[in-house]
Amino acid sequence: MAVKVLVVDDSGFFRRRVSEILSADSNIQVVGTATNGKEAIDQALALKPDVITMDYEMPMMDGITAVRHIMQRCPTPVLMFSSLTHEGARVTLDALDAGAVDFLPKNFEDISRNPEKVKQLLCEKVHSISRSNRRFSSYSAPQPQPAAAPAPSTSSFSSTARSAPAPTPARAPAAGPASPAPKRKAYKLVAIGTSTGGPVALQRVLTQLPANFPAPIVLIQHMPAAFTKAFAERLDKLCRISVKEAEDGDILRPGLALLAPGGKQMMIDGRGAVKILPGDERLNYKPCVDITFGSAAKSYSDKVLAVVLTGMGADGREGARLLKQGGSAVWAQDEASCVIYGMPMAIVKANLADAVYSLDDIGRHLVEACL
Repeated sequence: MAVKVLVVDDSGFFRRRVSEILSADSNIQVVGTATNGKEAIDQALALKPDVITMDYEMPMMDGITAVRHIMQRCPTPVLMFSSLTHEGARVTLDALDAGAVDFLPKNFEDISRNPEKVKQLLCEKVHSISRSNRRFSSYSAPQPQPAAAPAPSTSSFSSTARSAPAPTPARAPAAGPASPAPKRKAYKLVAIGTSTGGPVALQRVLTQLPANFPAPIVLIQHMPAAFTKAFAERLDKLCRISVKEAEDGDILRPGLALLAPGGKQMMIDGRGAVKILPGDERLNYKPCVDITFGSAAKSYSDKVLAVVLTGMGADGREGARLLKQGGSAVWAQDEASCVIYGMPMAIVKANLADAVYSLDDIGRHLVEACL
């Protein structure tokens, strides 16, 4: 059955071009278009699409407001289009907080210059998020929280976190047997890799960590170069630990999370120093979870705790294999709490997971394992 798509954009050219690209795929059907957020809500209610592509800046009602209303009234996977600027990154992160599943750069030059590449990427995204766990029987949009409050227990979220507890997917698979609580160990590094759904997932995990978290953390999120600085800044404001975009020569230290810069690769050496390398065009992912995991395995042997969160594909599997061979621990997010059960599934199917946890439990278990 074809994936039904609603295309929302105030630009007539962009609506037509996106509709043409999607309609060229025999397994995608564009069922309608809308020119602003209000029309998008009405069309979503009337047409019940499987996926909505959404622009941000539109008259009458912007895309983020529309996403919030859609998630409340007819939860539907939303793919945002975003400009490759710092402001575009901030807006896109707000849209993901509001409930959007994923995003693509809105680049008119790419559409003209590389139409086949754009077509492939857009159609792949639409097919992938149509299968996501983003149709909820009820979706709780993130609510702002007080800026300051006493430190909560390790089993609850930071008071500064903006994400609400994860809603239960109406069609999510039944959870498997729960993994036991982790054993405490003196880890020298916590490494977390993720892709689609990762920005919100990382926010949920990291806001549960106390300021005195004893292990250094590295984060690998598939994200364009223009976005990672803004994302690191957002996490730093929300978390009790410190978060920054990694730079070449940064030194790992407890209570600091370093986010791999978009478009590049991040490696760790045995002295605890970070190496930032140019993105290799032969690699699909820049940054690549396998690259960072592999370097951590070489540098820290059995003293790494790796976590693979929601995302498409299998990035992280081979790096996790190297970590396991060295005696390190690997955790995977469970299927029910993933937006896209791709990367964690690759870990589980390869028998590399020491534990499989729900997203809401991972932060608490990190504290139990490391403190």
